[in-house]
Amino acid sequence: MPWLSVRHRPVGIAGVVSGLNSEYHSPESRQLLTNLIQFDAAANPGNSGGPLVNADGEVVGIVTAILNPTEQRVFIGIGFAVTIESAANAIGLPPF
Repeated sequence: MPWLSVRHRPVGIAGVVSGLNSEYHSPESRQLLTNLIQFDAAANPGNSGGPLVNADGEVVGIVTAILNPTEQRVFIGIGFAVTIESAANAIGLPPF
């Protein structure tokens, strides 16, 4: 499994990629998100929108959601990130 880091001011939290092309069904909006990077680095609601970084310091994704089957808004071990290619495509940039 590739090593990665969730960046949050001022330091990052290490973890691993646990899945590619994953899906997440948002309980709030009932929206299905696809083609996600699934990871196990600690992330909290405040990390959404932050970078997911590999061991070489390259941004590989943007933290989008955390799996949280409880009412508590804390991380339980699974996070999801939009790939950086998907994010670039969404704003009209060419693929890398």
